[in-house]
Amino acid sequence: MATADTIAATPTSAFGARLQQIQQNIAALSQQQKLAAAAALGLAIALVVGVLIWNRAPDYAVLFSNLEERDGGQVIAALQQQNVPYRMSADGRSILVSQAQVHDVRLRLAAEGLPKGGMVGFELMDTQKLGVSQFNEQINYQRALEGELSRTVQSIASVLSARVHLAMPKQTAFLRDDQKPTASVMVKLRAGRVLDATQIAGIVHLVSSSVPRMSESGVSIINQNGELLTMQSDPLRRAGLDPTQLEYVHEVEASFIRRIETIVEPLVGKGNFRAQVTADVDFNQVEQTAETYKPNPSPDQAIRSQQTTEQIGRDLSPQGVPGALSNQPPVPATAPITTPAVGGQATAAGQTPTNTNRSAVLNYELDRTVQHIKQSLGQVKRLSVAVVVNHRSTTLPNGETQVIPPTEDDINRITNLVREAVGYNQARGDTLNVASSPFAITDTAEPALPIWKDPDMLDMGKEVLKYVVVLAAILFAYFAVVRPLVRSVAPPPAEEEEEEAGAAEGEEGDEDALVSLSGDGESYEERLERARELARTDPRLVANLIKEWMGVNEEARK
Repeated sequence: MATADTIAATPTSAFGARLQQIQQNIAALSQQQKLAAAAALGLAIALVVGVLIWNRAPDYAVLFSNLEERDGGQVIAALQQQNVPYRMSADGRSILVSQAQVHDVRLRLAAEGLPKGGMVGFELMDTQKLGVSQFNEQINYQRALEGELSRTVQSIASVLSARVHLAMPKQTAFLRDDQKPTASVMVKLRAGRVLDATQIAGIVHLVSSSVPRMSESGVSIINQNGELLTMQSDPLRRAGLDPTQLEYVHEVEASFIRRIETIVEPLVGKGNFRAQVTADVDFNQVEQTAETYKPNPSPDQAIRSQQTTEQIGRDLSPQGVPGALSNQPPVPATAPITTPAVGGQATAAGQTPTNTNRSAVLNYELDRTVQHIKQSLGQVKRLSVAVVVNHRSTTLPNGETQVIPPTEDDINRITNLVREAVGYNQARGDTLNVASSPFAITDTAEPALPIWKDPDMLDMGKEVLKYVVVLAAILFAYFAVVRPLVRSVAPPPAEEEEEEAGAAEGEEGDEDALVSLSGDGESYEERLERARELARTDPRLVANLIKEWMGVNEEARK
């Protein structure tokens, strides 16, 4: 019976024997075989490593992109001075550094004022020299202001680069010769980008607010194609027309269409009608002032003021004796009660003649009407509405489909509903037309893209292809190089029998071997060749047979 030490030592001795066998097999190889195996193994390792490196994400990240030539040179000089490895992109417009250092390097360059954006800003005022003239100070201030404005305009997402030129005349004490400063802005837009009216107005307001005494009308903006973007370029815009008015018209028409859809869709169903509205919108700015007077005052009109003047005087006739001198002594006074007055001469009727003058001035309140009218923009002058209704489809009891046009009552009902929904006004010339017609059957569904043209599938296929290539390289290296080499220097061991049936199988094997070796009718050379063949095919069986002959197995059992 085998002890525990013998059982524990058996795997170790087997491993040592196998290792010794591998060494012997390697030593038995010729020099050419060893060189070929080493070359094949090196090629397999290089293939796997190359595929892994090709499939690995790059370690470099973009530090700065779209740099001007001057800024790019300054950034590269700073990187060389700091001993930071860098790379240039294929188009030469981007600088790449190690991904682990990109943020640190960017902050260090920002501390040095890089990149400057291809122009100088107010940092130009930090290097003023003593004794510089006032003209140079003014020029440096203008350059700094232009650079700062250019940097600010470049921060807009659609702008790739910008240049600002300021024309700042000298201030004078004579108002007649006073001139306002002006500005010209050159913007280079990114590919596929445009500046809308709001962004253009923002740039104009930004520049005009940054320069003293500059008005918005003094700012001009052009793009890289030489097109003037400010409102002064288009006479229609100078007249007050801009794209927002066309957008407003579309919104008005869409609003009326939504009203029609809301009221008609429950009656005929979704997709069984089409509606279009054309709105004539008035964008004229009209201000009207009227002052009206009524031709004749009414009887009940109020009196503002009245003035009456009346003057009465006596007309005295000639008195005294004809022919007598006018310078006569006065008549003796008499009492008027007893003696009549001797004065004027009485008329024939016994009354003294009088002179009467009467005048009257009458002022009435004026009937005056003053009216000031300012019409608002965007008034709808006229509407044209067109609605077409699809025929209804019904299924007959026999399974056939029948198309039924809407009746006249249905058309009238839809017409009345649409008229009320859009606010139909015949006085302003609105028109409405509702018709019925079968809709043509069209396949509105877009054809599905093939799998090999789907962008998502292409991206996923590229990712899967990377892993497939890596796996294929590893499998090729293993099955084509590593495994044949291992099999050539270390052949797989024979299967070991189970220990419970080891002795019996050994004895049966020995007996079979003896029987096979002692075959009847065979010569000695044939039996010897059979034994050699058995030793080559099953050396373990021959070893056990020799041990049985020598009695080694019996001593081990004892």
